[in-house]
Amino acid sequence: MQVEQGEFVAVVGPSGSGKSTLMNIIGCLDTPSAGSYLLDGTQVSSLRDDALAAIRNRKIGFVFQTFNLLPRQTALENVALPLLYAGMGRRERTRHASEALARVELDKRGGHRPSELSGGERQRVAIARALVNRPAIVLADEPTGNLDQKVGREITALFERLNAEEGVTLVMVTHDPAVADLARRQVRIIDGAIVSDSGS
Repeated sequence: MQVEQGEFVAVVGPSGSGKSTLMNIIGCLDTPSAGSYLLDGTQVSSLRDDALAAIRNRKIGFVFQTFNLLPRQTALENVALPLLYAGMGRRERTRHASEALARVELDKRGGHRPSELSGGERQRVAIARALVNRPAIVLADEPTGNLDQKVGREITALFERLNAEEGVTLVMVTHDPAVADLARRQVRIIDGAIVSDSGS
């Protein structure tokens, strides 16, 4: 499987088919038991844990079904967190985090904590956090799974806009055929193998 810069790929398949394993390998959370994996030109299959952590921080943005926001931090502070780990100064972190919130149309909600935001707003904060480092690729694991249908459509429309207007490279796992249909390419996995790829 090859994902080019600027693609929007949906990974689909039944439960237990290997979608999450594939995402964990792409996201450098797991290493493949065989074969090789190149990310942005770097062979990452055999890198040590510290090198993998650095790649995750610089080149990969993660969006999870459960948002994974820190409850006591404001939206702005949550978005800035990857920049803190990257060693960026406070003023620069604030500026970059504010810009990322603006990209997801939440620039006026930066001072609010997650409990003060709707589910859709919390997912937008999570997307802004994934974008703040300008990663090579954004991985979204069931990003609409905890949202109602209307808000889920808003989130997928946001992904579409980020891909179409800004060229953000997206790989998204979804069980929802309507969400998968919004992607420009669908990869179907069954029993750990790719059985169809609309982009190949």
